[in-house]
Amino acid sequence: MLRNNPHSDHLVAECENALKRHYKNGHALQLTLQQANIPERTLKRRFKSATGLTLIDYLQNIRIEAAKRQLEQTQLPVDDISFEIGYEDASFFRRLFKRKTGLTPSQYRRMFKPIIHAAD
Repeated sequence: MLRNNPHSDHLVAECENALKRHYKNGHALQLTLQQANIPERTLKRRFKSATGLTLIDYLQNIRIEAAKRQLEQTQLPVDDISFEIGYEDASFFRRLFKRKTGLTPSQYRRMFKPIIHAAD
C-alpha cells in the first residue's frame, strides 16, 4: 500500500506543503506538479491514496478556508477575496464556495457580523 511507502509519504507531504505555499497563485497545481518531478498521473494517484482527496480538491479546500478567514475578518469585496486566493473568475468562486460550505460568501460573512442590539 502506498501509505507505507516512505518515499510516497514524503512526496505527498511535499505536495501538500507546496499547495499551501502557492495556493494564491492561479498556477498552484502546475507548480506543484513540476516540483514533484514525477508523471502527473502517478502523483495524482499517490496523493489521492495518501490523503483521500484529489490535488484539486485539496487546493480548493485550502482556498475556501482562506476565503472563510477573510470573510470573517475583513470587509473586502467577495470579488477581491476571490482574486486574492487564486480565482480569476469570481462567479466560479461563488459557486464553489456554495458547493463546499452550503452558503454563499455573503451569507457566510453575515454569520460573523456582530449582532447590533437595538435600544429598547
